[in-house]
Amino acid sequence: MTTGEMRVIPVLFPDEVRTGDDLAEKLRVALRQQRLWVQAGDILVIKHKIVSKAEGQIVQLCEVKPSRAAKDWAQKSGTDARLVELTLRESKRIVRKKMLGQKRGVLITETRHGLVCANSGVDASNVDGGNSVVLLPKNPDGSAARLRSRIKKLLGVSLAVIVSDSFGRPWREGLAEVAIGVAGMKPLLDYRGKRDPHGYRLRASYEAVADELACAAGLVCGKLNRTPVCIVRGFKYQRGRGSARDLIRSKQNDLFR
Repeated sequence: MTTGEMRVIPVLFPDEVRTGDDLAEKLRVALRQQRLWVQAGDILVIKHKIVSKAEGQIVQLCEVKPSRAAKDWAQKSGTDARLVELTLRESKRIVRKKMLGQKRGVLITETRHGLVCANSGVDASNVDGGNSVVLLPKNPDGSAARLRSRIKKLLGVSLAVIVSDSFGRPWREGLAEVAIGVAGMKPLLDYRGKRDPHGYRLRASYEAVADELACAAGLVCGKLNRTPVCIVRGFKYQRGRGSARDLIRSKQNDLFR
């Protein structure tokens, strides 16, 4: 729910994030340098990659020993067997294996978090040129909650935090941001049972506001701008305990399993 103007403010991180870095402290420095601030009611959308880097979720490919299954698929699909191995390790199940052409294949997996995405979220971009990859945070909701708590202690401001990642979508080309971690807000807005301006009672309107906010931030932060954080201001969200797991459709309601 928005009243009036909603703003999305990019926050530049000039320095590379490394394992063990205090993201809240880096945010404080970045805000001061750019003469920005956070205030109560803001939503902080942060790219998962810097969260993963700070938490040490980085793997050097030279240390990965591919299994036979990884080597077999890599040979068929023209993929690095080490990336395939990490994809398999990070997955709970393989949803789909498909060849899209000669020597071009894709693995769609369900991660241990319950997320369905390409290659279990294993990503070599924006790391070190291809020598290492970043994995998803072990517990994205926990990462969001810890960052929220640290920001409140360091800056004295209570806000919501969304950890985001880029996913492909069934039947649609291109990537879009999704919320994989949430703290301090309800990720879904339930309109079911309410009436529209014409008096019609809504039956299926269940809005994924955390995903929509992640997408809004993604438009501003971009992929190559060194702006892994955005402040969303002016959106009247529902405060309270929330989890990105609430956005994952249950097995009994999943029409595509």
